[in-house]
Amino acid sequence: MIKAEIASEIAKTTGIDKATVVTVIEQFMTVVKDSLAHGENVYLRGFGSFIVKRRAEKTARNISKNTTIVIPAHNIPAFKPAKVFLEEVAK
Repeated sequence: MIKAEIASEIAKTTGIDKATVVTVIEQFMTVVKDSLAHGENVYLRGFGSFIVKRRAEKTARNISKNTTIVIPAHNIPAFKPAKVFLEEVAK
């Protein structure tokens, strides 16, 4: 399912016009991205958490050039589904 399909489904079930729904979805994504960029986790009860994970510095090998490179420590976004979410999907 893509963003347009999600917007259509929400518009159909709520009666709100699709343009407004798309705007709300876009703003939601912006707020989540901004929060994660500032190191803040986003918790949605019953759905899951958007969290920032810290990856430690590590050494890697470039096999084609036979060299070793250092990958610096960095943050990555991750999603951790809620227990209710996992149970619903497992059915």
